[in-house]
Amino acid sequence: MGDARLVAKDLDVGHSGRPVLTDVGLELRPGGITVLVGPNGCGKSTLLRTVAGLLPPMRGEVSVDGAPLASFSRRTLSQRLAFLPQSSHSPAGVTVRELVRHGRYAHRGALARHTPEDTEAIDWALTVTDAAPLVERRLDELSGGERQRAWLAMVLAQRAGVLLLDEPTTYLDMRHQFEVLDVVRRLAREHDIACGVVLHDLMQAAAYADDVVVVADGGITAAGTPEEVLTPEVIHRAFGLRVNVVRDPATGYLACFPQRAEEPQHTS
Repeated sequence: MGDARLVAKDLDVGHSGRPVLTDVGLELRPGGITVLVGPNGCGKSTLLRTVAGLLPPMRGEVSVDGAPLASFSRRTLSQRLAFLPQSSHSPAGVTVRELVRHGRYAHRGALARHTPEDTEAIDWALTVTDAAPLVERRLDELSGGERQRAWLAMVLAQRAGVLLLDEPTTYLDMRHQFEVLDVVRRLAREHDIACGVVLHDLMQAAAYADDVVVVADGGITAAGTPEEVLTPEVIHRAFGLRVNVVRDPATGYLACFPQRAEEPQHTS
């Protein structure tokens, strides 16, 4: 992975003048997936919306490709950074192709003439998300996993180098959760996109993250590789839950299991 594409330094984030997180540092690198985990209400989504430019930081600075976030117009920023919120309203009667075309507004505007470059970007986004077979179907006809792939295709059509996803697996069954995360991993690896993802599931974080950032107690309590961060001690400190952390011998992935009262903590 190359130099960080998105950097947050000395960041305080919050709402209505009240800080939720303080002294936050974050780096997203091309080709890598950084997963933010933490208990409900700890500020993960607030942090993601702040680095996406949707909330102003209370202190500190966010930069994209070496330039301060505040120096970009909204449209110019959308060409560099794409954000998919936790839930998105699906307009009635809109097809997948029509939805994905919205992703090109960052480059052309809503009223500009459609260009071959737009067509190429839309076709690419549909292909890498496996949404091409869905192009003529309406969003309200799709399953949860299909609809999430369509929304992913829309933000990818922006052709941004940074992709921020706020709980992209929420409300999806297990199969569709892994389908969406497989798409995200392929995007990072094959297209050199810097991905920042909020997840609840620690085992998914262990399987898909290059780096894990644990958000708790008003700041970042741990950051590093899954092996460095997903330890019984860190998980207990952040979530108040005693777990055993074991490694799947078949895949090499870490898995966390709640401890019984009589069990000692261990990592294997």
